Amino acid sequence: MTQSPWLDAVTLTGRLVRLEPLSPDHHDELCDAVRDGELWRLWYTNIPTPDGMAAEIDRRLGLQASGNMLPFVTRRLADERVIGMTSFMNIDRSIPRVEIGSTWNSASVHGTGTNADSKLALLTQAFETFGCPAVELRTAWINTQSRRAIERLGAKLDGVLRSHVRTSDGSLRDTCVYSITAAEWPQVRSMLRFRLGDDVRS
Repeated sequence: MTQSPWLDAVTLTGRLVRLEPLSPDHHDELCDAVRDGELWRLWYTNIPTPDGMAAEIDRRLGLQASGNMLPFVTRRLADERVIGMTSFMNIDRSIPRVEIGSTWNSASVHGTGTNADSKLALLTQAFETFGCPAVELRTAWINTQSRRAIERLGAKLDGVLRSHVRTSDGSLRDTCVYSITAAEWPQVRSMLRFRLGDDVRS
């Protein structure tokens, strides 16, 4: 199957962050970013360790080559520092529909607006360029911080997949599935712009 043009690598720039196509050249910066907070120690997540970063980059680029993922690194514009990773994943070109996922950010940037800015850039691409009727987001049931962040985006809970994913310690996690529809997007977009200090009339 010929890969759709909208799966080509693209750079997305917001007010606070720039989402750059993932490259092996990002390895050292991503290792520095993931050491900030040592988030891989959270047993219910699948965040790479510094030693596992090269394999994670290879995994994501392999999924990109097969047409199933469009991976990014997140770079903070204020100081040009790489602060994490995110992606379009579980891509269904027939609808089209995507999930925004495999996201992590350095602990020190939590609550600074960079996540909202990243999601605004990704959602804008998904709805206004890809033409998705809905965009999905997932997280562990036990990850209340991530659930609240997704809900603050305006996403609604579709359901919970029980014993769905094997975690780093071998246990099974329940996965919360959220989505935002195209009909909801204008309100979500205005809310995110307001949170980021933009004029919502623009």
